[in-house]
Amino acid sequence: MKSKNDFGQFRIKIFLRTIAALAAAAAVICLTYTVLLRGRFADGMVVLFQNTLGMEYDAALQLYERTFRSHMDAIILLSILLVFAVLFYVYLRWLTRYFVAVSEGMDALLLDVSGEISLPPELLPIERKMNLAKHAMDRQKSDMLLAEQKKNDLVMYLAHDLKTPLASSISYLNLLKDEKQLSEELREKYLSISLAKAERLEDLINEFLEIARYSLSTITLQYSEINLTRLLEQLVYEFQPVLDQKSLTCRLVAAEDILLKCDADKMQRVFDNLLRNAVNYSFDGTDITIEAACAEDSLILRFSNYGGTIPKEKLECIFEQFYRLDTGRSSSGTGLGLAIAKQIVTLHKGTVTAESENNQTTFTVILPVLQQ
Repeated sequence: MKSKNDFGQFRIKIFLRTIAALAAAAAVICLTYTVLLRGRFADGMVVLFQNTLGMEYDAALQLYERTFRSHMDAIILLSILLVFAVLFYVYLRWLTRYFVAVSEGMDALLLDVSGEISLPPELLPIERKMNLAKHAMDRQKSDMLLAEQKKNDLVMYLAHDLKTPLASSISYLNLLKDEKQLSEELREKYLSISLAKAERLEDLINEFLEIARYSLSTITLQYSEINLTRLLEQLVYEFQPVLDQKSLTCRLVAAEDILLKCDADKMQRVFDNLLRNAVNYSFDGTDITIEAACAEDSLILRFSNYGGTIPKEKLECIFEQFYRLDTGRSSSGTGLGLAIAKQIVTLHKGTVTAESENNQTTFTVILPVLQQ
C-alpha cells in the first residue's frame, strides 16, 4: 500500500520555496514602489534631464512629470510584472531540475547503466521504485541468459541422446549391408539390436515432444472418474518383469476402490514415471512401497524406495527438465520423466515433492479430490 507521506519532504520543500519566492517578490516590489514614489528617483531624473538636455529645473521637472509621473501606475505595474517574471523563472528552473533528475534516472534504467540510480533526497520514493524496477530488469536479464543456457543445454542433450542410438543403428545396418557372409543367427542378432536402437530413438523423440507439449498452458485435461486402487494394481503388475530383473518387491498399500477424478491417461503417466524412477535408483533386493490415502479434500500418494540418499541441493533440481542424478550419464533415461510428472500434477492443481534421508527416497503426490 502506498504511503501518503512518501513525498512529504518534497511537498515541504516546494512549500518553503514557494513562500520564499513570494516573500522575495513582495520585498522587491515594495522596494521598487518605494524607490519610484518616495525615493530619489524623481530628483535623479530631473538632474539627469538638466545635465544631458541643458534644461532649467522647472522645465526638467515638467518633463519628468509628463514622462514618468503621469504614467506611474503603468510603470509600477510593469516593474511588478518584470520582477514576478524573473522570480518565477528562477523558481521554475529550480523545480524542473527534479524532472531532469528523474529523466536521467529513466535513461540509466533504459540504458542498463551499472550501479544504483541516485536522485535528490526529496525524490527518494521514486529512486527506490526505479531501483526496484532496475533490479527486476536485471533479474529478468539473468533469467533470459539462464533460459538461453538451458536452450544450449537442450541442443547438447539432443545431440548426445539422439546421436547415440542413431549411430548404433547405422553401424549395425552397415554391417548387415557390407557383410554378405553373415550367418542367419548373427544377422538376426544385428537386426534385433538395430530395431532396439531405433525404438529407443523413437522413445527419446516422443519424450522430447511430450515435455514440450506438457509445458503449454493450452493443454485441456479430459477428466473422468477412475478407480485409483485398480490403476495402481495394474501398474505394479506391468512392472513385475522389470522388478524381477533387480530382485525388487513392490508393495501397494491402499484402501479398496479409492476413486479419483482426473485425466486417466496423463495421471497413469505420472505413476509410471515415479515407479520407473524408483526402480532405476533402488538397491537390488530391496522393497518399493506405494501408499495411497485420502485426507479431507485431497488424496496423498507416496512412492518410496531404498537407494542412495539424494543430497538436498540435488533434490531442489530433481524436477527440472533433463536433470539427472547420475552426472556421468550412465543410465538410459533422458531426465524428462520427473519433469513430465510434475507438469501433469501441476495441471491437475496438485503438488509433487521429494524427500531423501537414510538411503530412503519418497516422492509425495497430493491431488485435490474434487476437480473443477
